[in-house]
Amino acid sequence: MKKKLKNTLQGKKIAILLTDGFEEVEMTKPREALIKAGAKTFIITPKGKKVKSWQHDKWGKNFKVSMNLKNALPKNFDGILLPGGVMNPDKLRTDKNAIKFVNYFLTHEKPIAAICHGPWTLIETGKIKDIKLTSYHSIKSDLLNAGAKWVNKKFVRDKNLLTSRSPKDLPVFNKEIIKLFIK
Repeated sequence: MKKKLKNTLQGKKIAILLTDGFEEVEMTKPREALIKAGAKTFIITPKGKKVKSWQHDKWGKNFKVSMNLKNALPKNFDGILLPGGVMNPDKLRTDKNAIKFVNYFLTHEKPIAAICHGPWTLIETGKIKDIKLTSYHSIKSDLLNAGAKWVNKKFVRDKNLLTSRSPKDLPVFNKEIIKLFIK
């Protein structure tokens, strides 16, 4: 008998940290799964009241921001989702407030889910040495150079960190994020 995941995240607050250029499906599909499981999600960004997504090779939709990163306290969230896209994590990893926000989740062993290029942001915390993870293949060397143990699997969970390779892995990633955030 399959365990039902509906309402398993009731009362949980999940931060979705991103900026312009995030891969749309890497935010929308996990967000739908989280909401369906009862979580409340918050789109957090270092810029503006809206963020613009990326859809494979062109600009996508705009999404309303829940709160600015400067006003977001990581202690108020039960977990964090880091969508990929190339532009999004490349911008976030140069934002000191974004790194500080993500670092809080690593330091306090709160659940973190990152997909595709999302793990790029984790590198800047300096805390992924010896952590087993996966990502989009093009950032494998960056993660290895940061001391991570890279594995080519649909998803990898190492303690409080869940990573996945790409949008094609979203069905399994979405199931695993629910299990991760139940913690």
